[in-house]
Amino acid sequence: MISENLLLAILPQAEYFRMQLKCETVELHVNEIINSTEDKIQYIYFPTNAIISLMKQIDFNKNIEVGMIGNEGMLNSTLLLGAESTAFTSVVQKSGGALRISTKDFILELKQSVILQWLFKHYIKVLFNQLVQNAACTRFHVVEARLARLLLMIRDRSQSPGFHITQQSLAQLLGVRRVGVTKAASMLQHKKFICYNRGDIVILNDAGLSSASCSCYQTDIDIYNRILHHENDSAPE
Repeated sequence: MISENLLLAILPQAEYFRMQLKCETVELHVNEIINSTEDKIQYIYFPTNAIISLMKQIDFNKNIEVGMIGNEGMLNSTLLLGAESTAFTSVVQKSGGALRISTKDFILELKQSVILQWLFKHYIKVLFNQLVQNAACTRFHVVEARLARLLLMIRDRSQSPGFHITQQSLAQLLGVRRVGVTKAASMLQHKKFICYNRGDIVILNDAGLSSASCSCYQTDIDIYNRILHHENDSAPE
């Protein structure tokens, strides 16, 4: 099982180890709130096998997930844009580990490394594109396709075909009523793409679930690879 942050792993070895030395390993627990909207940013997080949902409150009593961060990314990247507070509420969706660095140490490391600046600014490009993609997905794609996409995203970040998540949590992440999740999950289970029982989900057919997903799942992957890997040739030495 991969137990590293894939964003940091892009770094040259010397830069990678120096960042690791500045980070502490922390354990994040499901439903833990890391940041609330407008909280001052105190730490940057690089999940290793935890999953963090970026939630936005609408009309005081409704929340919807606008982004998801796992071992492919970092939390609180807007610090690089000069933001001192958070724009979202960050909630742990799946328990697991993360590397954490204080904002003070993070800024010092950035000042000393051009390649760190390059990498994290390119990651902000990824995140911005994915946030836009997610907004369009929420508006135009049906619940079953969006649920399939969400399950694949959780699978990728949890590095396992099986995980636990309640219908209530799925409804909140998708911004739909629980009955909508029940219907969509039942359809995916009927097609034998997943097995779902009291919050325990096992993906039985990767190809089938991918075919049921909207195109946004693959688009997110393509955005990440294009910006952080294909453009890697332009990274400073």
